[in-house]
Amino acid sequence: MNHHLPLPQGGELQLQRYPRSVQHSLQAWDAADEYIITELMTREWDQSAPLLILNDGFGALTLALHHHSPCSFTDSRVSELALAANARDNSLEPGWQPLNSLSDWPGSDEQAPGLVLMKLPKTNAMLEYQLAVLSRVMGPQTLLIAGAKARDIHSSTLKLFEHYIGPTHTSLARKKARLIFCRPDSDKRPTPLPAPLSWPLEGTDFTIHNHANVFSRASLDIGARFMLEHLPANYPGRIIDLGCGNGVLGLMALARNPEAQVTFVDESYMAMASARLNVSENLPEAESRARFMVNNCLDGVAADSADLILCNPPFHQQQAITDHIAWQMFVDAKRVLRHGGHLLLVANRHLDYHQKLKRLFGNQRVVASNRKFVILKATKL
Repeated sequence: MNHHLPLPQGGELQLQRYPRSVQHSLQAWDAADEYIITELMTREWDQSAPLLILNDGFGALTLALHHHSPCSFTDSRVSELALAANARDNSLEPGWQPLNSLSDWPGSDEQAPGLVLMKLPKTNAMLEYQLAVLSRVMGPQTLLIAGAKARDIHSSTLKLFEHYIGPTHTSLARKKARLIFCRPDSDKRPTPLPAPLSWPLEGTDFTIHNHANVFSRASLDIGARFMLEHLPANYPGRIIDLGCGNGVLGLMALARNPEAQVTFVDESYMAMASARLNVSENLPEAESRARFMVNNCLDGVAADSADLILCNPPFHQQQAITDHIAWQMFVDAKRVLRHGGHLLLVANRHLDYHQKLKRLFGNQRVVASNRKFVILKATKL
């Protein structure tokens, strides 16, 4: 695996995906990162104004431009950790300003950014949210350059840039990547930020609120729906909702287990904000029993400190399909569970987590299954 990204101005960066404990088969950058970095060699922008970088997966853009002291925005705790680790590998001081997706963005009342670099987010909902924020902070001379795989840039994508920001055009494709160039339209007014999307949770009086970057934002995830049918009740212990998303599993665990403490864990800042909002809006009396943690799986959580871990694991990291996150969740769960504690997870049947759990825990059993999903329980012996 190539870990060295050549820079057009000379030199190279050593970059790896995160976590380092996994032998990744993919690079920590893509052709769109390379295209953006190369394009900047031919572009002029106001370098005395702030530089904003959005959705930098593992730090390629931020570290290539670290001498400009950029503001680097991400919704991912894993991306933050990857950036810090790659900076150490390259002996670079953290001169950038790390900001999460719900932080205040520089611009507006402050000096407008001279340049905004964006890797297209995975969903249009997140893209619209970020473009709405940019419409409020970009100045008339700000240049926005976005990059992605050419297949992910559609006419509808360009219309969003034109709607929120202004005149938009694209580059030629290079290594199956393409760039989007956009300048603010002076006649456009800043767009209000989209509110969280809300919908009723069937079978309850609860309303579920979802920020822009939450998985299955518009409806209840069908895996979570199946899991809700099999959540324990009247359990007095310490429960963790691992990879909680909007927190629907942990919310119902709080509701059904009035003596339990529930910790919500996710690597997404918007997911955690959604989970916190859902508890405060639907079960305010249970807030004292809830904890919220933006984290890479269960990093730093004490061993033997949980009685039950609920998990609806992802099978992708950014655009790449992978099972290493699920495996890390299982390994962390075994460490954090007390002896006799249980991991209860829901997953697509074809992922064959049965064998992984049996290898790790020495046991597993099927709690329930349907045509698409299976619910498995493993016990720490």
